[in-house]
Amino acid sequence: MICFAFGTTTASLASNAVQYRILATAPCNQIVIRRSGKYKPPIWEFDYIQSLNSEYTGERYITRASELKMQVKMMLDETMEPLEQVELIDNLERLGISYHFEDEIEHILAFRNRKYSKNNEPKIKDLYATALEFRLLRQHGFNVSQDRFYIKNEKGDFKPSSCNDTKGLLQLDEASFLSIEGESTLEMAREFTIKHLEDKSVDDIHCDPLVHHALGIPLHWTIPQAEESTHLFNSFNGRFINKYDKSPDMNPILLQLAKLDFNTFQAKYLEELKYVSRWWKRTCLAEKLPFARDRLVESFFWSIGVLFEPQYGISPIDATKVNIFITVMDDIYDVYGTLEELELFTFIIERWDVNAIEQLPDYMQIFYLALNNIVNEMAYGVLKEKGIVIIPYLRKVWIDLCKAYLQEAKWCFSGYTPTMEEYMENALISISAHVILSNSFFSVTNPIEKEAIQCLEKDPDIVRWSATILRLADDLATSSDELERGDVPKSIQCYTN
Repeated sequence: MICFAFGTTTASLASNAVQYRILATAPCNQIVIRRSGKYKPPIWEFDYIQSLNSEYTGERYITRASELKMQVKMMLDETMEPLEQVELIDNLERLGISYHFEDEIEHILAFRNRKYSKNNEPKIKDLYATALEFRLLRQHGFNVSQDRFYIKNEKGDFKPSSCNDTKGLLQLDEASFLSIEGESTLEMAREFTIKHLEDKSVDDIHCDPLVHHALGIPLHWTIPQAEESTHLFNSFNGRFINKYDKSPDMNPILLQLAKLDFNTFQAKYLEELKYVSRWWKRTCLAEKLPFARDRLVESFFWSIGVLFEPQYGISPIDATKVNIFITVMDDIYDVYGTLEELELFTFIIERWDVNAIEQLPDYMQIFYLALNNIVNEMAYGVLKEKGIVIIPYLRKVWIDLCKAYLQEAKWCFSGYTPTMEEYMENALISISAHVILSNSFFSVTNPIEKEAIQCLEKDPDIVRWSATILRLADDLATSSDELERGDVPKSIQCYTN
């Protein structure tokens, strides 16, 4: 977090790579030194965002999509051969359109699981078919045993013939990532598949591109709507659509629906981005707080990653607003504010005292009022639509975030390296998962039960574990840049120390 010098007091400043600016000189010759994050301006300009358009709007696209969905439902009802059923489901999921057919897919998989469990059909020994069905069943919450894999020889090793089945190896690799503790067969399967897939990717220049993708990240870990971008909202679905288009087994109805669904959602996202871009410009925060990251599009894209299930009809607009406020607040505590300013700001936030903001410097005044407005706006929307008052809870999660940021600032100012336990207890709050998840909860849930809010206030494990994963992943991604800037040691450094 922040390190600064004020008057005769000096702190452990960041490396020479960090740029400092002398912002003001007090009458008693005290100098306020503020750091710069050296953030680059946004690459997505306002006028460019507002110029984006898509033709995929209007009733005719909705009507056509409905027709195609009816045809796919007929396919799901009429396809009876087991492997064809699971391949159809797999294609629907990879094309990003399975959410239209959740009930039908659940019914088919439940039937497949019952048939196997009752031993009413021979055990499948084909690696590809076994692994594909196993993965889909586990992804959908069915309790299936690793004993389904009958692909070992009498010594317990995987049969050499399995090495030649690239499709089977790919599916086995994907299935291995759905293992639970103690499943030795799936642990061995991962080692086996990685070895042979890596050999294929090196030796065969014509190897399936999906082999390279599988070696990078399993499907189980991806977000279907936003796994990778080469333009504004491209995704894994987009890549798979292009591959499926060239497949000899391509089903034209699935392909048409996938392309139409993909394009109509891009059109929806573009309109929402344009709306939130206009909101962000009206706040003037990018103009008034030039030291902070101006990352609207990135925040919007991140929000789509969190709220990617289209079937819930959730807009990423509110989540984007929350994310960008978290980003600016982080830069206030991380980069710009002096310790005295941060302590005063946190004190006023804790009391949520609008009348006290005159004590704050100008940049904190405008941010505080903007934050107050967004909290009130979201609370008003929930009260209007769902009839419950959530403003005390929204304020609390923002207060907790400020207090966690302040603790990190104090550690950095004093040069203190916390223990791993100290760091993680505070970092689970400073990663902002509580703010993100609670705002998402209030957006998604209808009706909102008071018991659920009371559960959130008790900091349930599901939130703490989510925060733990996010914190450790974030530290791995950003700690080197932040340490160069002079921030508090991250989890790796605390653990090593």
